[in-house]
Amino acid sequence: MDIKLDPSRDDLPLMANTSHILVKHYVLDLDVDFESQIIEGTIVLFFESGDRFEKQSGSTKDTCRSESNEACSFRMPAPCHSPVTDTRTFSSKTGYNDFAICGKGEKDTSGKDGNHDNQEQASGISSSKYRCDTGNHGSEDFLLVLDCCDLSVLKVEEVDVAAVPGIDKFTRSPKLTVVSEELRNQIVHELVTLPAGRWREQLDYYAGCSQAPGCGELLFDTDTWSLQIRKTGAQTATDFPHAIRIWYSTKPQGRSVTWTSDQSGRPCVYTMGSPINNRALFPCQEPPVAMSTWQATVRAAASFVVLMSGENSAKPTQLREGCASWHYYVTMPMPASTFTIAVGSWTEMKPEPCLFKDLAAERALSPSEADFRYVGICGHTEYPCRFQNPSATTQEIIPHRVFAPVCLQGACQETLLQLVPPCLSAAHSILGTHPFARLDILIVPANFPSLGMASPHIIFLSQSVLTGASHLCGTRLCHEIAHAWFGLAIGARDWTEEWLSEGFATHLEDVFWAEAQQLAPHEAQEQQELKACLRWCRLQDEVRNSPEEMQVLRHGQADP
Repeated sequence: MDIKLDPSRDDLPLMANTSHILVKHYVLDLDVDFESQIIEGTIVLFFESGDRFEKQSGSTKDTCRSESNEACSFRMPAPCHSPVTDTRTFSSKTGYNDFAICGKGEKDTSGKDGNHDNQEQASGISSSKYRCDTGNHGSEDFLLVLDCCDLSVLKVEEVDVAAVPGIDKFTRSPKLTVVSEELRNQIVHELVTLPAGRWREQLDYYAGCSQAPGCGELLFDTDTWSLQIRKTGAQTATDFPHAIRIWYSTKPQGRSVTWTSDQSGRPCVYTMGSPINNRALFPCQEPPVAMSTWQATVRAAASFVVLMSGENSAKPTQLREGCASWHYYVTMPMPASTFTIAVGSWTEMKPEPCLFKDLAAERALSPSEADFRYVGICGHTEYPCRFQNPSATTQEIIPHRVFAPVCLQGACQETLLQLVPPCLSAAHSILGTHPFARLDILIVPANFPSLGMASPHIIFLSQSVLTGASHLCGTRLCHEIAHAWFGLAIGARDWTEEWLSEGFATHLEDVFWAEAQQLAPHEAQEQQELKACLRWCRLQDEVRNSPEEMQVLRHGQADP
């Protein structure tokens, strides 16, 4: 099925069949080539299926409808072949004809969304209007559908996770003594359901599985918005391989990342909050219901710095001469849209020695000062949660770094570096435990279309916030910090309701900024009333000068 849409105006089509099978973890292994403006490598996906994903007995449908009841059907693909770029690695793929027909989609029920700024276009707030959820029908093979756009997919294969040394500890049943699809899928099931306390071991085994040999190529086809994969004879999501490897490369015109130059004239590439999210960066499940973790190894020329939305502060590993590798990971399941990367000649900005006495230290509160209200009462899926960690509760200012092109060093030292500690401290004093363990802040290139964008563990700021007095920089920084709680740690059930996250962040930027300035209550009230008046005037002006269809909130797809 090839839906013709304009991403600048229409809702983003959510093609992934998340009602049958969910990605639980991604392992990316990528190379960044600035000369060709391509990111290429492999991605290994680990899946989990369950009773609610199973085929209903006797259910055979010849047509399907998206949640908006608009009819859609998959085209019959022509035989597809894997481009042979290296005969030692890739082999041609046999054609196939029988594809399942698209099944009815399900509603997004996520509690998180991501990649926020205060000027997001309606097209970036994706609903399930064009959702098409595909399963098995009758005698057809199960069809895995991933959201994908502007990618060159070279090869798809099943991963032989049973070949990983020591992996036999994940096989509980004595009946499974012969390597089979059932055994491999059981291993993946045991791996993705490990207790949160074993997350380091889990990441190690994910890495080992991602390097395991393949055990059979899978049939695939692509259209404008999706990658469709099937295995002959696998008629249900349970039968489908639960670990697959995809060889692919991005395209220079791909819209998930922007290739440009920084303010010093050096090349860089970054995810700038595209209306199509990350589907032109890697094949994924876009609907917010598809909550997953990830780990990534990214290689680039040694002169570049790789920043990502991982929870670790990665350091480069020198490989061959002139090349370095960076490794990041996350253990908190989040939508694929929150994955963020920025590769460039960034310089870490350090405060001048004379400023250290004026900066708040990265300190922890004493147990008597700490707020333990939220320890041990989280109701989300299991992962290493900071709200359940008493030591995290006492951390007033999380570790943070500031990166920018070297030409902006003076402006960063004069304004931004002095504001980060008091703004983080103010956020903690109002809301308590920081949801994320660290924070990178990057001043992005001049083509960035907004003032800021928050992702897990990293904030992008426009160079515009460095001009003038500290007020613009401080309020914008507070706004993006607030998104760690509202928009990332929690969020609307559907992307059409993302205005809720923006509303909380806009309110809290005033509260945080007043606290950071240590204003008296009456001064804080006066400042908030003035800003409310200015926002009201701006809203009236926008309504007068906006098309009528842009003045109405679209009906969301989630249950109330």
